[in-house]
Amino acid sequence: MQPRWDDLQDFLAIARAGQIARAAVATGVDPTTLARHLRRLEATLGQTLFEQTREGQVPTAAGEALLVAVEAMQQAAARIAAPDDDPHHLTGVLRVSVSEGFGTWFVAHHLPAFARLHPELAIELVATSGFLNPSRREADVAVMLARPQTGAVISGKLTDYTLGLYAARTYAARRPLPETVEQVREHDLIGYVPDLLYAPELRYLSEVQADLEPRLRSSSINAQYRLVAAGAGLGVLPRFIGDADDSLYRVLPDRTIRRSFWLVTHQDMREAKKVRTFRDWLTALVATHRGRFV
Repeated sequence: MQPRWDDLQDFLAIARAGQIARAAVATGVDPTTLARHLRRLEATLGQTLFEQTREGQVPTAAGEALLVAVEAMQQAAARIAAPDDDPHHLTGVLRVSVSEGFGTWFVAHHLPAFARLHPELAIELVATSGFLNPSRREADVAVMLARPQTGAVISGKLTDYTLGLYAARTYAARRPLPETVEQVREHDLIGYVPDLLYAPELRYLSEVQADLEPRLRSSSINAQYRLVAAGAGLGVLPRFIGDADDSLYRVLPDRTIRRSFWLVTHQDMREAKKVRTFRDWLTALVATHRGRFV
């Protein structure tokens, strides 16, 4: 018996969403119906396609193999409806995972222009603390803080960027800003919650001086920026955030922290038209605004 096309489409939605409930929201199909279609597909194929975890549905080896085939079928169907020689005809859904700061302070400012070029493409910008995993197809494109060492992904450096220590003018009006690294210890510091760091690259304060501990802590870089701007203390911010606010001072400007953004896609999705188009657009955009990062 051949699997039904609508069952395969529902399987694809679950695999991309990582959870039946999220797939139901994305597709507008009742979760019970999605689950029933999944059971029917597994019975037809005689294979278990997902493992149930605390986070949701994770594809098994058989599920991963089917996912590659179904995505290829979907891309072939899209090419029939919109030939590849028309780069502006993109359809479907593009999910992009980025860090919170880069997503809200840079990508979100420019994404409307990309959306206007591709009016039939739905774009999901996932800008949170943590990243979706392209190797598990949680995202079509991810901009990550480190190059992945494992997984079936293709990655390349998007850009280097720098960070510095910042304070608000209101804070400087209350107390003299530090002129040496040693004096930083005398100030209230703002930073990440140590046991909630989702990437080791976020350990910024230790690069200003060893063993510095923030007194005001947040898992959100945007919340940290708000605390710095409110005059609560000193905090490390990316230049594309700190330099964008004229009410902030750069403290110890010779102390520069360097990091990199990496552009990552699943190896089976790298030539998908929507992925290739977005990747080229973002790479060109970052190159145009290189001064904001380095």
